[in-house]
Amino acid sequence: MLLRDKVAVISGGAGPRGIGLGTAHLFAEHGACVAILDLDEGASVRAAETLGARHIGLACDVTRKEDCQHAVAELVRRFGKVDILINNAGITQPRKLMEIEPADYDSVLNVNLRGILYLSQAVIPHMRAQRSGSIACTSSISAQRGGGIFGGPHYSASKAGVLGLAKSMARELAPDGIRVNCVTPGLIQTDITGDKLTEAMKVEITRSIPLGRLGRVEDVAGAFLFLASDLSAYVTGAVIDVNGGMLIH
Repeated sequence: MLLRDKVAVISGGAGPRGIGLGTAHLFAEHGACVAILDLDEGASVRAAETLGARHIGLACDVTRKEDCQHAVAELVRRFGKVDILINNAGITQPRKLMEIEPADYDSVLNVNLRGILYLSQAVIPHMRAQRSGSIACTSSISAQRGGGIFGGPHYSASKAGVLGLAKSMARELAPDGIRVNCVTPGLIQTDITGDKLTEAMKVEITRSIPLGRLGRVEDVAGAFLFLASDLSAYVTGAVIDVNGGMLIH
């Protein structure tokens, strides 16, 4: 098992068809104790229960620094440490450039970018104390190609910001033994996209993907497992594309 005796925190992990919960299940299979964070405490607890008895679910609004500090303090109280952080919480909005209102811009950047800062700030002191840790952040192919299918320009901006923030964190935290990396998924069939994709859209999109299929949650979870484990012990500041070849640099 690649994560035996590790403690992992996954934000945005309560969605039943989401990348966060899929990653949580894979981490649990590889021996990690998992703390699922999400806005709804009940949903977080129920999601954690699907992993087994030793895992926990906690309420956390990642846009509130005090929420992040409180959640991490609670999981450290229960588990004694934190080894892995998956910054996965995120939202999207299908807005055109001139449709973006101030509240739209604030809400998307607050969750997708500010949330990574606050939750990372909460775990870093504990990782520094143990001189080790892995932080991985969910960006998006939208940050690389200038827009996606569902997210507006502000979504692309937030996910591009994730790349810059993570690379800066990687450089600063490397002397402390903390690695920071990003995953940039392409079109993955999750709660966010599932109800919006018609069969006709799936066929059209699949034509642009060299591997000939849409992404699955487990495709992204596998990349996170690699980054969380010692298999990637010499990897930091990296960006792993999980898009089936939809974007080849």
